[in-house]
Amino acid sequence: MATIILFAPLIGALIAGFGHRVIGDKGAQYVTTGLLFLAAALSWITFLGLGHETQIIPILDWVESGQLQVDWAIRLDRLTAIMLIVVTTVSSLVHLYSMGYMAHDPQFEGVSYRPRFFAYLSFFTFAMLMLVTADNLLQMFFGWEGVGVASYLLIGFYYKKPSANAAAIKAFVVNRVGDFGFALGIFGLFWLTGSIRFDEIFAAAPQLAETELQFLWRDWNAANLLAFLLFVGAMGKSAQLFLHTWLPDAMEGPTPVSALIHAATMVTAGVFLVCRMSPLMEYAPEATTFITYLGAMTAFVAATIGLVQNDIKRVIAYSTMSQLGYMFVAAGVGVYSVAMFHLFTHAFFKAMLFLGAGSVIHGMHHEQDMRNYGNLRKKLPYTFWAMMIGTLAITGVGIPLTHFGFAGFLSKDAIIESAYAGTQGGFAFWALVIAALFTSFYSWRLMFLTFYGEQRGDKHTHEHAHESPAVMTIPLGVLALGSVFAGMIWYGSFFGDHDQVNDFFGIPHHAEATADGHAPAADDHGDDHAAPADDHAAPMAHAEAPAGAIFMHPDNHVMDEAHHAPKWVKVSPFVAMILGFVTAFWFYIVNPSLPKRLADTVPHVHQFLLNKWYFDEIYDFLFVKPAFKIGQFLWKRGDGKTIDGFLNGVAMGIVPWFTRMAGRAQSGYVFTYAFAMVLGIVALISIMTLFGGAH
Repeated sequence: MATIILFAPLIGALIAGFGHRVIGDKGAQYVTTGLLFLAAALSWITFLGLGHETQIIPILDWVESGQLQVDWAIRLDRLTAIMLIVVTTVSSLVHLYSMGYMAHDPQFEGVSYRPRFFAYLSFFTFAMLMLVTADNLLQMFFGWEGVGVASYLLIGFYYKKPSANAAAIKAFVVNRVGDFGFALGIFGLFWLTGSIRFDEIFAAAPQLAETELQFLWRDWNAANLLAFLLFVGAMGKSAQLFLHTWLPDAMEGPTPVSALIHAATMVTAGVFLVCRMSPLMEYAPEATTFITYLGAMTAFVAATIGLVQNDIKRVIAYSTMSQLGYMFVAAGVGVYSVAMFHLFTHAFFKAMLFLGAGSVIHGMHHEQDMRNYGNLRKKLPYTFWAMMIGTLAITGVGIPLTHFGFAGFLSKDAIIESAYAGTQGGFAFWALVIAALFTSFYSWRLMFLTFYGEQRGDKHTHEHAHESPAVMTIPLGVLALGSVFAGMIWYGSFFGDHDQVNDFFGIPHHAEATADGHAPAADDHGDDHAAPADDHAAPMAHAEAPAGAIFMHPDNHVMDEAHHAPKWVKVSPFVAMILGFVTAFWFYIVNPSLPKRLADTVPHVHQFLLNKWYFDEIYDFLFVKPAFKIGQFLWKRGDGKTIDGFLNGVAMGIVPWFTRMAGRAQSGYVFTYAFAMVLGIVALISIMTLFGGAH
């Protein structure tokens, strides 16, 4: 069953990509969509029927090179099963939605490109499934780069549009920065453990925590350094602060792409990576502290930028970036199940918000500026209610101090309570609470500007605004069910008592007594932390890998402490949500002129946020312009003047001269050749006499 789930999207991509001339446009759409729904159905069966044991399903022998032996296999556990239903459910609904959204897109030079679009979507899904089913880091890296290639193709799908091409290149380049860190982490793990298989890495984690590794200018704790390098890869893929600038520009792709890649699947790959590597992360306290604070900063910064954006898709994009920051805070404080809980619920309501935004754009003839919307709730009633449910979910509407509420209410509150317990009410906790307030404000701002108030913008566009077809609204309805019920149904499994979480993730109840047993050192070093430099490459002796899909060290009591957080902590996200709603209501319903007056009062603050904290401008100054100047110098001075000018000029002058001289020497007369031979003999005798002759 797992094999069918993995390869069904690949088969669909190949058929649509190479066989669409035979089966036609409609056939390509039906085949890819049908295979994705098959994969989604099997994923849910797998998720609901999964036992406690981790299953390894071999596919084929892959790489054998010296000490490196890697098989291609499917690792099936609870972590994988969660990602399977997230990826295949959202992807199948996006495929169905795209049949309506892309139906009236123009053709390029008379040739339909919809089969190519559906082939790209299915290829992306296959690559993502490769990533989440990986049993080793090489297989994960293969899927990691696969989704990078697919995202490049999908973001730049409208390849005749310069801004789309620029956005695709930007996403590709920024992600390469993160991927370089990821690759270094893989190299380091193989160097120290002799393996890149998860079980062997996890078993060696305690010994890595006692190993010193020389890197760059100093010695580092191996576990902290390698965990940090892996997280650098996660930073790029999950658009964390400093490697986030590609995400808003990626909105240049078609809206279904935004829903699939930038809401529920690719951008959550980094969170999945950190949770998958939890046995290593638990022994890397400095790295996880960095993850916690960077995640909190990301959540806060993205929320501030989202306050003033006017493009409906960019508002949701910055919302995605902010919510990813929440997930990393949960993983950073060691509550990996809660990070996966928010990943799970976020997939439903964020995909629905993106698809709802696409429905608005479709109904408004591809207008994306919210300042040209207004009073659309009667024109687009189904879209309105779907986005209303998504907004209630993302802002965290529910009954405080209970387990009754929309999906985002339960998972976001669990993260904030965990952040309080993990940081003792420090920066991360307050940053997330403030981000929750801002999230509520910009989410309700989007709803009020789009569906309430007076009609703005082109009158003709408003008059002809229309609800999307059923093929686009049905996916919204399905995602709405997840946005409402997913949190309440699975709350106990992700954030219940210790036994519930252990049962759900397949962690033996006796794991606390054995999981922190240190692996014996390979060469009886005893308590020596630093192994000799020439022994680093030797494989470590491995203890048994921790059982279960995630690992929480016996000293990690954050989840238990989060359940006993003060009531004011548990209520704080709800209060923040109410404040954000009331402020947005006052600004955009009661007194619509107030936002402009406020922006005019503090123009520098407004411009600072509108320009996204000037990250793009700073990077342009520090990296882009110097790179262009270096390239121009090498082109003009290096290639132009030095190679084409001087060297080629010399060559064009000297080589023909020698050629002419050699040609003249070939006279055809015997006495000429005899004279040359005599000269040669005289030259040889002279050289031997002066330098190598007899004494």
